Formats: sequence, structure tokens, C-alpha cells
Amino acid sequence: MRVALICTDKPDHLQTRLDNRTAHLGYIEATGVVEMAGPLLSPEGKMTGSLIILNVETLAQGQAWAASDPYAKAGLFSSVTVSEWKKVIG
Repeated sequence: MRVALICTDKPDHLQTRLDNRTAHLGYIEATGVVEMAGPLLSPEGKMTGSLIILNVETLAQGQAWAASDPYAKAGLFSSVTVSEWKKVIG
């Protein structure tokens, strides 16, 4: 199943994102369940959140992945939505 994570950064937490980026990218590589991912951007082009698509067996696995993400552990996000997602195009 595919699971979409929509994560919104806390205001003024860009440095938290930058400080934990290497660990976050390492986690993505090590876990092997991320199909696609990238930052959400403000109109000015600044990173303000994340969109991550996981390929996992259960929604609970997606929730556990999100909770273990170094960005989440660092307190970067003000909100995280974890939802089953159906790929239709692309």
C-alpha cells in the first residue's frame, strides 16, 4: 500500500530542517520504503514542509516510519498527516 505523509514545519524552524537533513536523507535511504519525497515550498521558494510517499504493508507501518523520521524526532513539524494514498497517474 502507498501512504502519503504531509508534514508542515513549525514556523521559523528552517535551521532545524537544515541541521537534520543529512540524518533524514540517510533514514530514507536506509529504510528503503520511500517511493518519492521532497520539500513543500513557500511562494518565496523556502522549505516549509515535506511530502513523502511510502510503499509499506500497513498504515501502522507508515505511522511508525513517520514517528521515527529524524525530522520528527527533532521537533521540526507542527503537523503530520498520514493517509493511505492511491496512485492513479504517473
